[in-house]
Amino acid sequence: MRKNNLEEAYDNISHVIYQGALNPHLDKEVLAQICHGSKQNGFAGLCTSLSHLSIARESLGSKSTTKLISVIAFPFGFIPTSNKLKEAEYAIEKGAEELDLVPNYFALEEGNLEIFAEEINQISELGIPVRIIIDSNTLSTSSKLFLAINASIDAGATGIQIGNGFGATASKDQTKKVSEIVKNRCSIKTVGGIKTLDQAIEMIEAGSTYIGTSFGFEISKEQKKKE
Repeated sequence: MRKNNLEEAYDNISHVIYQGALNPHLDKEVLAQICHGSKQNGFAGLCTSLSHLSIARESLGSKSTTKLISVIAFPFGFIPTSNKLKEAEYAIEKGAEELDLVPNYFALEEGNLEIFAEEINQISELGIPVRIIIDSNTLSTSSKLFLAINASIDAGATGIQIGNGFGATASKDQTKKVSEIVKNRCSIKTVGGIKTLDQAIEMIEAGSTYIGTSFGFEISKEQKKKE
């Protein structure tokens, strides 16, 4: 029987970590080191930008269990749907296995839920898992959070990401709130200021499936020291 994510985290935190490699100043050598380290640690995934996909795909190889994820319209999502589709198609061409999409927040705030959902649906139909980045700190009301998550799942999203790494530190309460809305219908990735093993475990205990962090190596090392 497969372990649930909380058991995975207690046993080997690496299995629930999505290592971030989104620093635009990363050079080829450093990016390759991050990729190799992610593969060796058995991280669940490595998330990077469109410009780094080719190097990351080559560094991870074709048989790695560490999935390659590309961000789309990151970090604000403020580009036309046609551009997002082009980014997504490019990412798939370069070997991305999952997409982390910033949705049309403007449509959501204006009450145009159909436009918000249709964009997600179009990208979801490209054939690989799509995770929607929902920055709960910037949504104007709790009802908007509820609408955004439900519309995303109904439109074909396979995951919800809490935060984008640029705002406030991820909180247990945020994660719990999103988990209560999701109700096990898709995966949840919590992102934002997670730098320690205790923080990571706390988010998984609150209902997150995965942790997104640029401190994956430090967190994994911290757990190994305790063994």
